[in-house]
Amino acid sequence: MAKSNGEAKLIESVEEWYKNFGSAQQKFTKLQFFLQDLNGGPNPTVLKVVEPIANSATSFGQISMVDDLATEGPEPDSKKVGRAQGSIGFADLNDTAIQMVMNFVFTEGEYAGSTISVLGRNQLFQDYRELPIVGGTGVFRLARGTAVTNTYSSDPATNNGVLEYTLFVVHYEA
Repeated sequence: MAKSNGEAKLIESVEEWYKNFGSAQQKFTKLQFFLQDLNGGPNPTVLKVVEPIANSATSFGQISMVDDLATEGPEPDSKKVGRAQGSIGFADLNDTAIQMVMNFVFTEGEYAGSTISVLGRNQLFQDYRELPIVGGTGVFRLARGTAVTNTYSSDPATNNGVLEYTLFVVHYEA
């Protein structure tokens, strides 16, 4: 099957990046943003796709898909920087903790078109949680590091919240 011009250019770009990787400089980037996590209302960004097991105090077994707006500040009308897209599954019988598979997709600014991937356990009722950064694309190709998150605010009536993320990312400039 023939590749489109865009596909061919991407393949060439990635190949060139890896060819130059030996001379790449390691770089550290710190990012901070807020996720507008909407579980209710007319336009939810979290959709439950599997119900938890019956009588579970920790929602064990529940799986949801996420497509949260990422903003510079905690207000919903703050400047948009991207989206957080992925899945969460309640994965602990004894504690309210989720297995999180999340891609931070940057759509604005100097990182537009790049992603950072996070995979790990998020113990929801701890004040601050640490999650591993396991990769990325674009500017963040071969990224690794740590994401620290906390619940900035929440509304028990709607189950909506604002989540603060600070990412400490090591990546390469090739």
